[in-house]
Amino acid sequence: MNKSQCFFFAVVAIAPLSLLGQEKPQTPAAPPANPITMSEKGIYSSISGAVVKAAEKMPEENYAFKPTPDVRSFGQLVGHVADANYMFCSQASGQANPNKDIEKTKTSKADLVSAVKDAVAYCDKAFDSMTDAKGSEMVKLFGFNLAKLSLFSLNTAHTDEHYGNMVTYLRLKGIVPPTSENQTPQPQK
Repeated sequence: MNKSQCFFFAVVAIAPLSLLGQEKPQTPAAPPANPITMSEKGIYSSISGAVVKAAEKMPEENYAFKPTPDVRSFGQLVGHVADANYMFCSQASGQANPNKDIEKTKTSKADLVSAVKDAVAYCDKAFDSMTDAKGSEMVKLFGFNLAKLSLFSLNTAHTDEHYGNMVTYLRLKGIVPPTSENQTPQPQK
């Protein structure tokens, strides 16, 4: 290879690098109006969506299933999550709880799936009317003074805790939980 060919290849190799430095920097996207509320709602939506899918996935005949006599049945878990959603989200929005005792009054899969979907929709509306500023307002719950957005966080944590229970129940019945579906198996080492 002669000197002119080497020079040509060097220029071709370096040119893209020099062009990269000349790109105009992109303007960062404007932050959302209520980033904390938006973040909380995003996490809640993911977890509550998994709960709804788990409730839909468990066959009706397994809604009375309890791994041991001292724990809630699968159906009671679904009802308990719905009850808690109404309780936490009504407190955060400053409204009276519109729906209580789902865990104690509903037993069929259809009724419980509908109840948990309705509870999630209720919380979604509470999120939609929340702002970061309103979320900093204090309310009393269980003897604690808490920011309204903390109630949403508690509800998300509670929902996730019971989704973990639901996962165990599903697995005991040989059913793949929603959050484990369509995952690429990792190669074994």
